Amino acid sequence: MARIVVFDSGLGSLSIIRAIQKISKAEIIYFADLQNYPYGKKSQAQLRIIIQKSIKLLQEKFSPDIIVVASNTPSLMLNLATRKIIDVKPPLKHAQKISKSKQIVILATKSAIKSKGLTQFIKKNNFPKSFKIFKINGSNLVELVESGKFLTNKTYCKKIIKKTFQKILSQQSIDTIMLSSTHLPFLKSLLEREYPHIQFIDSGDTVAQKIYTKIKNKQSKRNSLKIFASGDVDKFQKKLNSIGIKNKVSFLSI
Repeated sequence: MARIVVFDSGLGSLSIIRAIQKISKAEIIYFADLQNYPYGKKSQAQLRIIIQKSIKLLQEKFSPDIIVVASNTPSLMLNLATRKIIDVKPPLKHAQKISKSKQIVILATKSAIKSKGLTQFIKKNNFPKSFKIFKINGSNLVELVESGKFLTNKTYCKKIIKKTFQKILSQQSIDTIMLSSTHLPFLKSLLEREYPHIQFIDSGDTVAQKIYTKIKNKQSKRNSLKIFASGDVDKFQKKLNSIGIKNKVSFLSI
């Protein structure tokens, strides 16, 4: 039976968990490190301490087969991927395949956008010179998800979405935007409604496929999900309940 730990600083892990559960059956442990939210505003040095400490704790407590660092920010800023650890990065190859205008956007947190890791990741993918890649700070959009406003105040969300994209979309022929934070897929339906001519893609399916390849011969009979959180567990429990997740949240401090 495969055991997978998925963690980030809040709700972002859920978009990865949903993608995993579509194609695999496994015991999933979800750790929301609310105590250190948001990862997207942390320095590289701060993130290194937080992530290393989290991985050590999760390995010792749960002995998982796989740990998924379900956040683009530390995945881009730190060198995390190993045989056992899967990170999450912008789906650049997929964006390159589907873009007709050859103008694509990486929408990510402020820290990820400014990181050397993202610059190196783009270079590593060897894009043709005909492509233009733009970077947009989506930290305000991440906050719409983590605060729950994407459920309770869609009018306000539309306002923030327009403010984020209006200038660049009016000046460029962008047709593909990568949702390079695991929080952002929660806004996908709102984004598609606002900009129907643009393709919004996330990396959840890519991560899920990697996991399936690793555990296909070690699958469970059914999916199970245990949830742990640092910080305010009661508040997080209510937030999960509001999006239809009734699983009990247990406290876990790093």
